[in-house]
Amino acid sequence: MKKFVLKRTCIALLTVFLILLLLFLMLDFMPGSPFNNEEKMSAEQIADLYHKYGLDQPIINRFFLYLKNMLHGDFGISYSLQVNMKISEMIGPKILVTIRLGLQAALVGTVIGALLGIIAALRKNTWVDTVTTIISVLGVSLPSFVFALLLSYFFGFKFKLFPFIYNTKNELQSSILPTISLSMFTIASVARYTRSEMVDILNSDYYLLSDSKGLPKAKLIFHHAIRNAMISVITVLAPLIVNLMTGSLVVEKAFSIPGLGSLYVSAIQSNDFNVVLAISFIYSLMFIFTMLLVDILYGVIDPRIRLAKGE
Repeated sequence: MKKFVLKRTCIALLTVFLILLLLFLMLDFMPGSPFNNEEKMSAEQIADLYHKYGLDQPIINRFFLYLKNMLHGDFGISYSLQVNMKISEMIGPKILVTIRLGLQAALVGTVIGALLGIIAALRKNTWVDTVTTIISVLGVSLPSFVFALLLSYFFGFKFKLFPFIYNTKNELQSSILPTISLSMFTIASVARYTRSEMVDILNSDYYLLSDSKGLPKAKLIFHHAIRNAMISVITVLAPLIVNLMTGSLVVEKAFSIPGLGSLYVSAIQSNDFNVVLAISFIYSLMFIFTMLLVDILYGVIDPRIRLAKGE
């Protein structure tokens, strides 16, 4: 197990390094300037700014300097959004809001989706199965901002059960509607995959053989069906969790949530390269870290995968 984890960790670290290098090169070769008021500045003033921030140095020098500073938690400073403000101070409070919202949506979506999928598989071809299928189709078909608007109107504005504008003084209650909006796609996806895997397992030879031996029904379902079904569900969850934490921009806008997404868009619009680079790298880091956890979970759930990859 240690060899397996070490190997996957080394691959993840190498991937993170290559992503950072690619992001740095892409932003460096992009047209435009991080100084929005450059049309009001002379060429000498622009050159002075480039020299001040070290942008006139060779790109390889700037990259390794950035890498060194980043390892110490220094993502540089903002060029235009909040001039000379440390990026770590800008994104610190916002990333906590985005991650918390994403994890809440992932937890709600996974639990409800898995329960719906399991129940639908055990009640195949009944009204329960039909309702689950309808929920899955709606959850996959409708984007999260549609659910955000519907929930905001009915439960926030019309019935006034929950606040439809995010309030930092009441974060838990304010995050209920955004969490439900974000989790709908996860609920639908997890329910669909769980049902499909459970149906296949319930009809498999080894499950029918175990059933014929008179094993308790609860033990069959929990130890044989659900555990094996979760391997495929975890595969689906990996990108879903990352998307929930990085793709909540529209929902954040709909509920006026001070998250990372709005800052990201503002940085792109103002060509604030350091902010764009930092947030893009954080999003990439989230994805790589999540995939690493998924690989480790594979090995924990199914030793055959651990042994195969370890070899």
